[in-house]
Amino acid sequence: MVSIIKKENNGEKYNYFVKKFSFLGKSYQISKYIGKKPFVSKEEYLIENLENLTKCEFDLKKPFFPKDLIYFNKLIDKIEYDSIKLNNLIEGKQKQIFIESKLLEEFVFNSNNIEGSKLPKSELEKIFENKKIDHLNKNEILEAKNSIKAYDYLKNDFSFNIRSIKKLYQILTNGLVMETGDKYPTGFRKVPLVVGNESTMDPEKISDELKSLLTWYKLNKNSYPLKLAFDFHLYYESIHPFRDGNGRTGRLIMNKILLKNNYPLMIVFKDNKQAYFNSIKQAREGKTINYYQFMLLQQKKSYDFIENLLK
Repeated sequence: MVSIIKKENNGEKYNYFVKKFSFLGKSYQISKYIGKKPFVSKEEYLIENLENLTKCEFDLKKPFFPKDLIYFNKLIDKIEYDSIKLNNLIEGKQKQIFIESKLLEEFVFNSNNIEGSKLPKSELEKIFENKKIDHLNKNEILEAKNSIKAYDYLKNDFSFNIRSIKKLYQILTNGLVMETGDKYPTGFRKVPLVVGNESTMDPEKISDELKSLLTWYKLNKNSYPLKLAFDFHLYYESIHPFRDGNGRTGRLIMNKILLKNNYPLMIVFKDNKQAYFNSIKQAREGKTINYYQFMLLQQKKSYDFIENLLK
């Protein structure tokens, strides 16, 4: 949150630019003396001093970056710096609504495409613009509309509990049919499931494992956000609580963690689908380095997308 604060001393008025933010559960403040200059808006000051303000915030955060991901230090520094800079730029240009809409559009397109949707980008754009849609597959159209509603729920009402996870799934799959032609079953799956030639968690263990995951999250919610989000996603996908829709719900919940910590929405891009699946498989086998690298690179790629939008 940024603001211009006016202070008075001996009858003289002085202006200060103030930015307040939180990181790892602690609150911070950057205060810059502007002086007696004619009124300058917080947006103008952000743009004019973009690099300096970004570096100030980055320097405050850097000592707390994770030591157990030392192999990715340079990549994490780049991502963290870009995250701060983009947030400042978005606010400075007052592009919050535009960027959120375009990011969500890209997220829905890629997330649903990973799961097999063939809805063209041009048709998805029509959904966001409330225009007539020509796509013949009504299931894929509804899937996209549900995804938008699911994001709205995620952003405004989702909490880290069983009820919210089930509600997110219900919104995402409402009215859809699976590849088998059957409607999506309600609640957690009750049958064994094989994904990519690998068995998933025993249905009888799903509820307890999710409760363990949520407890773990609450104990660690003030830890380093990127690793927290990636670890949650990996654990969630290993549980695979639903008959279908696990990837879509999982990527949404991962982004809830990022959004809560003031990171822009992260996209797992459809062009990297196989590498995404491979990295999760390798992480389950104990080779987490490839998984973290993949997710960090997707984060960077998402920021490149935002930067191009702002140009």
